Amino acid sequence: MEKTEEVVELKELVGLVRIRVKRGINLARRDAFSSDPFVVITMGAQKLKSFTVKNNCNPEWNEELTLAIENPKEPVNMMVYDKDTFTADDKMGDAEIDIKPFLEVHKKGLLELPDGKELNRIAPTKENCLSEESRIVSDKGKIVQNMILVLRNVECGKVEIQLEWIKNPGGSGL
Repeated sequence: MEKTEEVVELKELVGLVRIRVKRGINLARRDAFSSDPFVVITMGAQKLKSFTVKNNCNPEWNEELTLAIENPKEPVNMMVYDKDTFTADDKMGDAEIDIKPFLEVHKKGLLELPDGKELNRIAPTKENCLSEESRIVSDKGKIVQNMILVLRNVECGKVEIQLEWIKNPGGSGL
């Protein structure tokens, strides 16, 4: 009986998005000389956390976090924190990851595209947190979107990420 419930849950998924948290750029200092940053990505009840990079305001995470997309309209939020041992972790800024243009490309059901084929170009706006134009492209049989997000509610800092769609074979699709 338990297995049936798990299968039902999986079928309710639209799909999965792999978020590669690549690196932080000029992140705010929250300790005496540096920070110990980590990233938290949330979507609804899901909460994913990267590892902490010690003493670095330009950390290289290169970590893959996977979100289950149940409601494509739900916002994806990213928070950057400074890890503290004896006190609460300090906030180092936040950004909303706008996945709507990325999901729109997947609705088209494009297959077998040449590497580097540009499928969409997204200009930076105040709403999408992009620091520069972002492109959705075909890369080794997958569709990916690279973006550099400007952190809000902080004096400085950006985070570079990449989105990649992972199709859920039993899911309803987009």
